[in-house]
Amino acid sequence: MAEENKVSLHGFFASPYVRRVELALKFKGIPYEYVEEDLKNKSSLLLKYNPVHKKVPVLVHNGKPIVESLVILEYIDETWKNGPQFLPEDPYKRAQIRFWASFVHQQVFQNMVLILKTDGEAQEKAVKEVSEKLSLLEEGIKSIFPEGIPIIDQENVGLLDIVIVSTFSSYKALEEVLGLELIDLEKTSPLLFSRLNSLLELPVVEGALPPHEKVVGALKFMRQNALNSASV
Repeated sequence: MAEENKVSLHGFFASPYVRRVELALKFKGIPYEYVEEDLKNKSSLLLKYNPVHKKVPVLVHNGKPIVESLVILEYIDETWKNGPQFLPEDPYKRAQIRFWASFVHQQVFQNMVLILKTDGEAQEKAVKEVSEKLSLLEEGIKSIFPEGIPIIDQENVGLLDIVIVSTFSSYKALEEVLGLELIDLEKTSPLLFSRLNSLLELPVVEGALPPHEKVVGALKFMRQNALNSASV
């Protein structure tokens, strides 16, 4: 890789935020170096590149760090014009995509994390919140594509698609860790369910996702740590 266009990504394999950046790089066909971070013992480079949040992902392009996954996705889209265009040209559609991507990022995923890290009433409340927000997302998808959802392929993947597949690709692993079916996606959000399955069948996505068993192990560890901390 030419030094003048060097790209590296600091990440953690189980992070959906990191996964969405990896997918964006792969869809665009951008060569990059991946640096796996130990989040209990963060590297000096990670702390240097992201001194504010000290978190992954961090994309480093020609020595310049970019942080926050949604910001990174837009940076990739604006910097590399090859491959699919993640955001449409129309300003209104761009605004819609940004809104719903942020909604999934801030609302849906955060409640999924609460489901993982809680028990009892708190977990039940989080499950209900996810169900309600998925219904809103379903309506949002309809509003973005009033003439019908386009068939997905590797050349027309958008920013919202990347956020959706990175957020929900480990949904079955979460259910396995908890030992229960949380929400029937096919019934609750049929458009989202259909879109997710189409994305999961794309070769780039299949090749980028970590093994199911590895994700299950990471989620079990996170859940146990959270429950142990809550009981102290």
